[in-house]
Amino acid sequence: MKIMSIILSCTALLLAAGCKAENPEFNVAIENTVQELDLDRYLGKWYEIARFDHSFERGLVGATANYSITEDGKIKVVNTGYKDSFDGKFNQAEAKAYRPDENYPGALRVSFFLFFYSDYWVLDLDEDYTFALVGSKSSKYLWILSRTPEMAPADLQRVLNKAVSLGYNTGNLIWVEQR
Repeated sequence: MKIMSIILSCTALLLAAGCKAENPEFNVAIENTVQELDLDRYLGKWYEIARFDHSFERGLVGATANYSITEDGKIKVVNTGYKDSFDGKFNQAEAKAYRPDENYPGALRVSFFLFFYSDYWVLDLDEDYTFALVGSKSSKYLWILSRTPEMAPADLQRVLNKAVSLGYNTGNLIWVEQR
């Protein structure tokens, strides 16, 4: 039953990612991804500061993503979190990612299930790789990530401004509880 739920969630994600954005002000194109992304510097643990609501992370607190390189050169993604509270059930999901086009280093593709891939677009990233804004060509997906459980107010304002400039409705962000 759990596997069927994961399959349905992944399928819904892929279908939604392929749909046209509902927000007419939304204007994210692959050209909006960062022009430089050093994968070696991007690897490691990221804390999820905020995200748009979606079924596959609903209710998760303490959410993190950990990126590493596999022997075949792909990116291994391990997302973790706790259901509803830090005392809740621990959840972990593994995925793989790759960069399909060297001309767009910030435009990655990620798959949590078989060969079904979705966009993972790095839209903003500071020069020290301490925070990132991640989205896709769909206005339904947005994450704010940080190397620490809390972000400096100026850094947070920067990524929020970037998200708004791209047409994201930042009022829909869910702020993730971290320790």
